[in-house]
Amino acid sequence: MLHAQRVWDSSLATNRLDELGVKLERQRTETKDVTVTVGLLVDGWPEDVRKSVGSIVEHTNARVLAFDLGDVDGAGEVLDELADRHPDRIAVWHVAEEPHWRGGTATWGECRAKLLRLDEADVHVLMDTNVELCGDALTPLVAAVAGGAVAAGWRGVDFPDGEPEPVRVVEPGPGTAGPRRVRALTGELMAVRRAPALRALPEDAGYGRNADLALSLALQQGSPQGSNQQGPLRQGHRELVVPEEPLPAVRLGSHDVDPDYDARESRRNFDRVLRILGTS
Repeated sequence: MLHAQRVWDSSLATNRLDELGVKLERQRTETKDVTVTVGLLVDGWPEDVRKSVGSIVEHTNARVLAFDLGDVDGAGEVLDELADRHPDRIAVWHVAEEPHWRGGTATWGECRAKLLRLDEADVHVLMDTNVELCGDALTPLVAAVAGGAVAAGWRGVDFPDGEPEPVRVVEPGPGTAGPRRVRALTGELMAVRRAPALRALPEDAGYGRNADLALSLALQQGSPQGSNQQGPLRQGHRELVVPEEPLPAVRLGSHDVDPDYDARESRRNFDRVLRILGTS
């Protein structure tokens, strides 16, 4: 009897994997005409950059648009190596300015805005270089955006009971029926409609932590994409979603910065989050 149960459980797991494969293939078919670019801000941690960019090339068909800030610890050289190997997939821009968290003038908001303006794809993916894809984690996000969401991400954030603090992280999980709406999205892996993202982006944010929450919250306040929507994206709305299934992605580790800088700048960005919540 125990053996029979194990066999049954195993067959259920196999069926589940088969269903996921069929669903992913259907999403790929539905989004085959949607162009996708992954925008990366590179500010150090060269080995993470190598793994992160390599995983995009290996597991997706997306184009990579990378901004190297000051070649910190040789991370820009790693980008050049990868771009030489995959010139049709990777475009690299080098700037002499160092990142804001190192005392430089290259801020998160201005650099993200530049990436959005340089991009010509239908869907722009914000991704951190400490995220590595273990499979095609982009197609479910792109499918959600192509289906009408203004943005879709790996992790969402809710504010329980209407309170701005504490936040609760929401991730995809088995058993959900379709993409799940969330109040905000983290920017470590987030697909967005490019034009609304450019309007909602907090360009004056020096640092990325919590600025990504402010971006996603502002996306919900913008006007929906109307019936004049062109190309392969359906008419848009203001929903932020996480997909119904866990995404094949892992964090490579934390990219720690000076604790005082982190506390000051992340608090400044969270104050912006609270102001947006107060008006929504």
